[in-house]
Amino acid sequence: MNETKNPAVNPAAEDDEISLIDLLAVILRYKWMILGICAEAAIAVLAFSVVSLLLPPEKSPLPNRYTPQAVMLIQESQSGSGGLASALSSSGLSSLAGLAGVNVQLETTNSALAVYLLQSNLLLDAVTDEFGLIERYGIEESPRASSRDLLKKKLTGMTDENSGVFTVSFTDTDPEFACRVVNYTVNWLENKFTELGIDKNKIQKENLERSIQSTYSEILKLEQESQKLGASVNTVAVPSALPSSVTVDAAKIQLELAAQRQVYTQLKTQYELLKIQMQSESPVFRIIERPEIPDRKSGPSRGMLCIIVTFAAFFLSVFLAFALNAFQNIRSDPEAWAKLHPQKKNRKRKEATEKESGN
Repeated sequence: MNETKNPAVNPAAEDDEISLIDLLAVILRYKWMILGICAEAAIAVLAFSVVSLLLPPEKSPLPNRYTPQAVMLIQESQSGSGGLASALSSSGLSSLAGLAGVNVQLETTNSALAVYLLQSNLLLDAVTDEFGLIERYGIEESPRASSRDLLKKKLTGMTDENSGVFTVSFTDTDPEFACRVVNYTVNWLENKFTELGIDKNKIQKENLERSIQSTYSEILKLEQESQKLGASVNTVAVPSALPSSVTVDAAKIQLELAAQRQVYTQLKTQYELLKIQMQSESPVFRIIERPEIPDRKSGPSRGMLCIIVTFAAFFLSVFLAFALNAFQNIRSDPEAWAKLHPQKKNRKRKEATEKESGN
């Protein structure tokens, strides 16, 4: 009969297996060390948080930060070419149109333009010069480039593509200063949108206002000249004795005055119609909410910092406990200890060989 032979069990394999009980035993063995490290870390980070809260912002290693924000609504322009480009792009035919020789340019959205302007060197340098950020933050090395990099981290903007809402925020330890920076940035963006000619109605309104003012000034000037000329005519006793040039000048002034009044009337009519049109349409760049001086900090979260440091200390102490346990196991195993100290092992062999040769 064939006897079934049980496979030989390798005792080394059994020794290599680690059970949860062994791990728990190691943790219980070094529990006071683990608790001590966690307690010391928690007390240290708590003391650090309290000290950073009590110190003034310029001396605190972890000062409170405040982030005011402004909300704007950016209206996207609607144009025929933009609609055609969007339709071709959504259908995947823009590349075919390019091969056919049709130049289709996708329209850049006003929201994307606002994000670009917010990170542009023009705005960054304007804010830096306006508020003296180089001196405020003590920038010495590469002041212009370093101030731009610092401002890009503090001055941020986000766009909600669905609603078109654009948000600008700035973070600093001084809430009033941060609010002034956001206000200046919003005004700068509004003026830049106007300079670029994106809001046609606003530009047309400003042009009409200038034309109306210029025409009104011209009317006042002509009326003064007409009054002066009339006063000089009244001083002459016999009207027939007046020079012909005076009569011609008076007629010209009256004609020009009538023309200017007619132009003024037309400009005022266009201006009122444009105001009605602007009331029915949304402007391209509209400020919904100005920034307010925040009374609540945006960071840092000292409570979360204490939790993270305490958990990190716990994991490090557990790792240290396992490392110490492994080191003690190696020391208790002569063979493993000898592998770590081959020089001592060779020395003992040499001494044993010398003793044998001496005997």
